[in-house]
Amino acid sequence: MSVADRLKELGIDLPPPAAAVANYVPFMRSGNLLHIAGQLSNDASGGVKGTVGVDVDIDQAVHAAKLSGINLLAQMNAALEGDLDRVTRIVKLGGFVQAGPDFIEIPKVINGCSDLMVEVFGEVGRHARSAVGVYKLPLGFAVEVDAIVEVR
Repeated sequence: MSVADRLKELGIDLPPPAAAVANYVPFMRSGNLLHIAGQLSNDASGGVKGTVGVDVDIDQAVHAAKLSGINLLAQMNAALEGDLDRVTRIVKLGGFVQAGPDFIEIPKVINGCSDLMVEVFGEVGRHARSAVGVYKLPLGFAVEVDAIVEVR
C-alpha cells in the first residue's frame, strides 16, 4: 500500500506545509538525509497552545504531538515533490513539550507523533527519539517536533 493510500485510510489530509517564521528553511536535504525544522502543534483551527500539565491535559498534549507529526509529513511531502514513498526510514524525532513544573509524562506526549510515524510508514517509521520538557515554545504552542528522515 502506498503512503498516500495509508494516509487516506487513516483519514489524514496533509495541510499545506508551514512557512518558516524566522531566518531558516522548513527543510534541508543533505545527501540522503532530509532534516525537517521543528513543526508546531498547529492546524487550521489554531492547534493546541498552552502548558501541558497546567492548561493542557495529557490527551490534548498527545493530540498536539500528532498534529506536529502531521505537519512533519506535510514538510516531507513538499521536500519529496509529493512522493512520500521515497521515505526509507524515519531516523530520529526530537520532541519538545511546553511542560508545567510538575509534569513528567513527556515521553507519553511525544508518543502521539511516534505512533503516527509507525502507523503511516510501518516498520520504516520506527525511529530513535528524544523527548524534552521545556519552559516555552514558539508562539505558545504546546508541542514541537523536528525530524531526520532518510530518503531516496
